[in-house]
Amino acid sequence: MTASNLVPVPIPDRVAALIGSCMPAGVLQAEIEAECAAREVLSFRAPFCNEDRADREYALAALARANKVLGAYDPRLVLLPR
Repeated sequence: MTASNLVPVPIPDRVAALIGSCMPAGVLQAEIEAECAAREVLSFRAPFCNEDRADREYALAALARANKVLGAYDPRLVLLPR
């Protein structure tokens, strides 16, 4: 038996709001910051100039700060730049 690839399905806004209401506000803010930082990290491509390298390191630091909060709440919420 082979496993099929799961297709990500968007959830309705009301369901997302219900899930969000069960989480502390700091964790929700950290989740938003982690997603933004991970997206920003991916926007930089090698070779890096000095400014790009500094901006990428700043985004990685923001991702690490957000992941620290997310990991303390639930380790499964930690985001990695892909």
